[in-house]
Amino acid sequence: MRHRLRVTDLGALEAAVIEKRLRWCDENIGPKDHSSATPRLGYETLLLRYLGLSEKDVPVVSESDAEITWLSRNACATLDACAQLDIATSTVCRSVYEKPTQALLSCLDPELRFVRHYSEVRPEHPHCKETILRLDFGEMMSIALAEARESRTTGNKGYGATVVLGDRVLSSAHDTASTEGDPSLHAEVNAIRSAVHVVGDTDLCGAILFSTCEPCPMCSALAVWANVTTIVFGASIEQTARLGKSRIQVSAAEIVERSPGWVEVIGGLMAQECLDLYR
Repeated sequence: MRHRLRVTDLGALEAAVIEKRLRWCDENIGPKDHSSATPRLGYETLLLRYLGLSEKDVPVVSESDAEITWLSRNACATLDACAQLDIATSTVCRSVYEKPTQALLSCLDPELRFVRHYSEVRPEHPHCKETILRLDFGEMMSIALAEARESRTTGNKGYGATVVLGDRVLSSAHDTASTEGDPSLHAEVNAIRSAVHVVGDTDLCGAILFSTCEPCPMCSALAVWANVTTIVFGASIEQTARLGKSRIQVSAAEIVERSPGWVEVIGGLMAQECLDLYR
């Protein structure tokens, strides 16, 4: 691991780990896993099955139907390599392993979300505190829908977005391009800008962008540059274009596919409710 950290770009390492974990999911996760996907199953799949650890290595300190939290105390090659190279462990774990961990959990159910508590990581602490929680995507999209309805009342075009990290809503916003005379002020732009100010960091790794409509190429690219982990949208560009909306017909998935980073794209959430905004 020390040699790989010394000679390989962190983005390339992340891509390699994602590919490895997704391949493992294809080979090892079946329909039964999907049907019973809970935070406990996510913990067992990630730590016990994939990483081959024991519960003694990763003792659970709190658990409910909605979340499971544990303390990682296992031997860690990355931790050792970072110490030898004088690199912050948190930097490497966030840049290389956080999205791959989410990619694996999303193979079970995208509503299972991984959270690493960076205030408690090794070597500053004797453990790394980590959580898998279940996030209600429908509840988060409802916040975006409320923003879209507010947009209409203010004289804008009826788009809404929200940014969520873990189970914390960082921001919610609607488009203000019409009222502020700035064509860049789409709902997603406003939500991402607000979220960045809330966390005090341009890196939104771990965050989900919810949008009532599939982000346009500008907004999808911004999500990539902000390093969000997941984009979830309701109505698609294609669907709204058929309703007469002026859209650049390039999908969010295509923007992500051509980008240097990995972003999960999930469409069709509450699609009918979102489409009703644009009829």
